[in-house]
Amino acid sequence: MQSAASAAKAYAALAKLGNPASQAADAKGAAGGENFGAVLKDALAAVNSAAKTSDGQAQALATGKANVVDVVTAVAESEVAVETLVAVRDRVIAAYEEIMRMPI
Repeated sequence: MQSAASAAKAYAALAKLGNPASQAADAKGAAGGENFGAVLKDALAAVNSAAKTSDGQAQALATGKANVVDVVTAVAESEVAVETLVAVRDRVIAAYEEIMRMPI
């Protein structure tokens, strides 16, 4: 469940980035706020952690040391983490393309 908590934290951080009030506070120089790079790094770490957990559970199942339910849960958490990362990537690319279409 640690990866699910990490994903929830990443969602909350991304929602905070999308809030104009929090962006204004960050623009004024509020100390201690996370920037996009830090949030992205945390999200990548959560995806990596979920993938490692999933791999470890699959290997444990192959040796007969794990429960099938635990393996399925770990794989599902890993899948959700990857889907979240892909969705964020798609939104970043869409925002970049929109910026590039703006007239100068």
